[in-house]
Amino acid sequence: MSFYTALTGLNGSSADISATSNNIANVGTTGFKRSRVEFGDIFATSPLQNASSSIGSGAILKGIKQQFTQGNIAPR
Repeated sequence: MSFYTALTGLNGSSADISATSNNIANVGTTGFKRSRVEFGDIFATSPLQNASSSIGSGAILKGIKQQFTQGNIAPR
């Protein structure tokens, strides 16, 4: 179980680094909107447990969100 927890963290870090490198590579591109990675917890559940959930079973990529706010007007 601990290997799986570490693996989910590594996969999440990989997605975060990918989004960050994409943001850095396109910082000078006119009209580019940055991306942001969102994470969530994986809950371990079992029919034998009294509690409905247990935190600490890893991280999951909830999604990559695009920023759509209006930016500055670039001169031609």
